[in-house]
Amino acid sequence: MHIRVLGSGAGGGFPQWNCNCENCKGLRQHNIKSSARTQSSITVSSNGEDWILFNASPDIRAQIESFPPLQPARKVRDTGIASIIICDGQIDHTTGLLILREHDKPWDIYCTKSVHEDMTTGFPIFNILGHFRGVNWHEVKTDLKPFEIPKADDLEFTAVPLKSEAPPYSPHRHNTVPGDNVGYRVLDKKTGKNLFYAPGLGVIEDHVYDFMKNADVILVDGTVWTNDEMSRFGINDKLASEMGHLDQSSKGGIIDTLTSLEKPRKILIHINNTNPILREDSPERQVLNSHGIEVSYDGMDIII
Repeated sequence: MHIRVLGSGAGGGFPQWNCNCENCKGLRQHNIKSSARTQSSITVSSNGEDWILFNASPDIRAQIESFPPLQPARKVRDTGIASIIICDGQIDHTTGLLILREHDKPWDIYCTKSVHEDMTTGFPIFNILGHFRGVNWHEVKTDLKPFEIPKADDLEFTAVPLKSEAPPYSPHRHNTVPGDNVGYRVLDKKTGKNLFYAPGLGVIEDHVYDFMKNADVILVDGTVWTNDEMSRFGINDKLASEMGHLDQSSKGGIIDTLTSLEKPRKILIHINNTNPILREDSPERQVLNSHGIEVSYDGMDIII
């Protein structure tokens, strides 16, 4: 299975267009050791030709241009993207669907019933796409039963319900229901290897921990280093936990959890522009290195 990290940043990317924090300012002025990041998305394939896209970020056009297997190559207009899976209804995971409206047929989109509700009410992207080629919606259940997707015959997908937060425009905001946020286990049936992908993770429940410890590779929420990171930088008064993200450095946080796992390769994704781990020579990055935890970057290739 080939996993390509198309985008490794959180909402707004890095640098964010209106942000003058130390990281964003430093990257623009070329005086920190780091690299720009687009908003989070990955794509997965078992045959190198047909790709399953996880989330459609606002940066999807640039992400496609950065990865030739997704580009048109077989006829005048086409793509290597076979289907799209949406983990949640957040803007940074869904707005790219509007960019993909010129597809020559309805998109096959896999998401839960609650995400579908967001996409047809509070943020009605599916309704808008109906004025173009439309959407073939495939409901994803949160019963932990695996399912398959055409053109990805060697892969098996399992949606894993997560505790996080629904989007601000969701009918479920502050009152989440199962399916508002899901991670995914992707199993390569030929090799028996599997990926666990969870770009938005607020609480590590027992069933989530079980999927993590049995994975070969984990791509997991790396949004913030501390729970109060946004308020310390004067950006807003919200804690990461209020936005549905578990920070890295607190007791019981992402680092503690990942350190307890022996089997998987551990990689952080969905990294906010304020997070000091974006600086490759920062003390925080050295802490991650000492625990064997990697930081994803745009264009990262993972083969399992």
